[in-house]
Amino acid sequence: MPYTPSGFFCDRLIRERERRDGEGSVSKPVRFNGQDYNALRQECLQRKGLFEDDSFPATVESLGFKELGHKSNKVKNIVWKRPKEICENPQFIVGGASRTDICQGDLGDCWLLAAIACLTLNEKLLFRVVPQEQSFSENYAGLFHFQFWRYGDWVDVVIDDRIPTFNNQLVFTKSAERNEFWSALLEKAYAKLHGSYEALKGGNTTEAMEDFTGGVTEFYEMKEAPKELYKIMKKALERGSLMGCSIDVRLFNLSQIKRSLFLLYVWFQSLVPARFETRTVTGLVKGHAYSVTAVDEHKDSKVRLVRLRNPWGQVEWNGPWSDNSKEWTTLSKDEKDKLQHQSAEDGEFWMSFEDFKKNYTKIEICNLTPDALEDDKIHKWTVSVNEGRWVRGCSAGGCRNYPDTFWTNPQYRLRLLEEDDDPDDNEVGCTFVVALMQKNRRKERKMGANLFTIGFAIYEMHGNKQHMQKDFFLFNSSKARSKSYINLREVTQRFRLSSGEYVIIPSTYEPHQEGDFILRVFSEKRNTSEEIENRIEADHPVVSPEATSRTVLGCFCLILLTSGSKRVDLNFLPSCVITSPCSAAPLPTQPAPALAGEESEEDQQFRTIFQEIAGEEMEITANELRNVLNRVISTHKDLNTEGFSLESCRSMIALMDMDGTGRLNLQEFRHLWNKIKQWQGIFKHYNADQSGSINSYEMRNAVNDAGFRLNNQLYDIITMRYANENMNIDFDSFVSCLVRLEAMFSKKCQIRCLSNREGVHSREWEQTRKPAPPVIYIS
Repeated sequence: MPYTPSGFFCDRLIRERERRDGEGSVSKPVRFNGQDYNALRQECLQRKGLFEDDSFPATVESLGFKELGHKSNKVKNIVWKRPKEICENPQFIVGGASRTDICQGDLGDCWLLAAIACLTLNEKLLFRVVPQEQSFSENYAGLFHFQFWRYGDWVDVVIDDRIPTFNNQLVFTKSAERNEFWSALLEKAYAKLHGSYEALKGGNTTEAMEDFTGGVTEFYEMKEAPKELYKIMKKALERGSLMGCSIDVRLFNLSQIKRSLFLLYVWFQSLVPARFETRTVTGLVKGHAYSVTAVDEHKDSKVRLVRLRNPWGQVEWNGPWSDNSKEWTTLSKDEKDKLQHQSAEDGEFWMSFEDFKKNYTKIEICNLTPDALEDDKIHKWTVSVNEGRWVRGCSAGGCRNYPDTFWTNPQYRLRLLEEDDDPDDNEVGCTFVVALMQKNRRKERKMGANLFTIGFAIYEMHGNKQHMQKDFFLFNSSKARSKSYINLREVTQRFRLSSGEYVIIPSTYEPHQEGDFILRVFSEKRNTSEEIENRIEADHPVVSPEATSRTVLGCFCLILLTSGSKRVDLNFLPSCVITSPCSAAPLPTQPAPALAGEESEEDQQFRTIFQEIAGEEMEITANELRNVLNRVISTHKDLNTEGFSLESCRSMIALMDMDGTGRLNLQEFRHLWNKIKQWQGIFKHYNADQSGSINSYEMRNAVNDAGFRLNNQLYDIITMRYANENMNIDFDSFVSCLVRLEAMFSKKCQIRCLSNREGVHSREWEQTRKPAPPVIYIS
C-alpha cells in the first residue's frame, strides 16, 4: 500500500480550522514542533540555565544523513559551540544586517545565501524573518527564533545557539565580522525546518526567496528574455521583489538537446554542488548562485548597470564596470556615492546590463504577496491558495498522456472576475500567475525522496461544479498549460485569458506518484480558486419490488443447491431466474411489505429458503453469513477473490441488525442480499477485462453508480484503505467499502428504506462528522 504520513487527513482538517482563527498568519505564526519561544525563554531564565533543543540536537543527526552522516569522516572533528565559547563579546547583529554579513562555508547552499543577501535589501522583510530584540546580553537564555513561510503558513522556528565548528571556526555560514552570528543562526533554523544541514545542499535561490516572503517566482532564460527585461528588473526591485541569477555549467552541447530536456538540464545545474563550481577568466563562477541587488542607469552615457553579489564574499567580476575598472573614472564622486561604489574584495560588483545578459544564463524574480508589504497598495497581489494531495490509485493520474487516469487528478475551479486595466495595453483579458509547488521533498531526501516532474493544464468550463469526468478531457483541448513538466519544487507560469470560469488540473508527469502540493493563483485583480468538490450525499436508484423478489429468490436457489439441499421447488421460479439466477440485475430496492395478515406465494417461498439456511431460530450469525456468501462467490469464477472475511460479515450484520440481536432475521437478510446483488452488478460493469477486480481509479465512478457522492478526501481514503499494492480492488473489499458507506449515511447505523431514501443534508453530514474527521467512518 502507498505510504501516507500519519494523521495526514486529520492534520489537514485541524490546520484548516486553525487558519480560520488566524493561525499561520504573519501576526500569529504556527509554532514549529509546538515550541513557544517566549515560554521557553522564560523557563530558562527562571531556572538560570541555557536552552538545549532536543528536537534539533547538537549531534550528527542534525548535520546530515550521508555526506554528513555517522559514517562520514567530515563530521569526526566537528564540535558544537555557543557563540560565547567561540569569541568574546558575541553580537546578534553588528551595525545593521547587510548583504556583506553572509559568507559561505563548507556547505553547498549558495542558493540559500544568495536569497539571504537579497533579503537584507528590504528591512521590513528581513526583520519579519529575523525578529529584532534578540541578543547575547539582555535576557539571554541560549535560544533564538526565526520565521519562515512554509506551504501556506508562517511558522516560528526556535533553535538553541550551539553551532558546528572546526578548530574554533564556524563550519557553515559566517559573517565578515567574527563576532556577528545572525546569519549563522538563521541558516541553522532553516536547516532545522528541513531536518538537517545536509538537506540544504543544492537548490534554487527562488526556493529560499519564497520561504522568506511567501511570494511567487518567475524564471527568465536570458536567450528567451523579453526585450523589456531591464524594465522588468527595475520594477521588480522597486516593488521589493527578491532577485537572483546564475550561470549554467556547460557539460555538453545544448544544441543537441530537445527543449523539453533542456529545462531539466537547467534545473540540474541549479543543484550542482560546490565541487562543480567553475571560476572563469572573467571572475564569474559557473554553477553558482548570485544575488541581484540593484539596477541603475548612468545618465550621461545612458549605460544601464546591474549590481550583483557573490555569496562567497569574494571572487568578483573583473570586466567593464568592475571595482577597479577604468569606467569609474568617468563618474563624479556624487555619482559613485549614489551607486555605493567600493573597491573592496567583498563579493559585490557592478557590470553593464549587456554584459549581464551575455554572461548569465537565467534570472529568477520572486514577487511578493499581499502580506509581504501591507502598507503599499502598489505592491499587492490577490492570491488564492489551495492545498492538495496526489494519492496513488485514486488521484495521482499523471499528465494528459494518460487519458484513462488524467481526469482523476485533483481539480480546481478558477473564476477570473476582473479584466486588466493597464492603460498601455489594448488587449482585453485577465492576467494571472499559477504556481504549483510540491511539498516536503527536501525534508524527505534522507528517505530517498526526489522531486517529482510536475506541471498543470487549464481548461475552460461553464458552471459545472462537479468533478469533471474522462470524456470532458477527451473532447476538449486545454486553454493554457505550463510550458513543460519539470522536476522543480515549484512550476510557475504567467497567463492572460478572458474573464470566466476555468478548471486547473495539477499533476505529476507519470501517474501513480504520491505526494502533497499547494496550488496558488496570483493576480493584480480579483480572482477566486477552489477545489471542485462533490456534495456529500446518497441517492440510491429504485426498481420494482417484483424484480427484486425474483432476483433474491433465484440467488437463494443457488445457495441451497450449492449446499446440497433438494427441497426447493424450481418450477416456482421464472425461467429467466433459473437459467441465470445470479446475473447482474437492475438496481433493486426494498420490496413493499405485504399487508397485515397476508403473505404472498413468493414471500412464503423466500421464507422456506431462508429457514433452510438459518434453522428454527430464523436468524443467522456472522459465521453463517460468511459461509453463505462465500459459497455463492465461489461459483463465480470471474470474481478473483478469497471470499468475505469474518470482519466484513460482522460489519454487514452491524449495518442491517435493526433489533440489536447481533444476527440477521429474514427481513434484514433480504435487505442485505438486495444490496449485494446491486453492488455485484456494478462491480461486473467495471470488471470489463474479466480480471476479477476493478482498478482503483474506477472506484470513484463505481461508488457514484452505487448512489454515493463523496468529496475528494473520502475517495482518497477509500483507495488507501481498500486497494491492494497493484491498485486493484477485489469484490469483497468493494462490498465492504459500500457497507461502511451505507453505515456512514444511516443515522445510528439504522438502514433506511431504499424506496424513500433521501440525500443526506449538508447540515446532517456536519453533525455526523463532528466527533472526528471522516476517516473514522471508512477505516
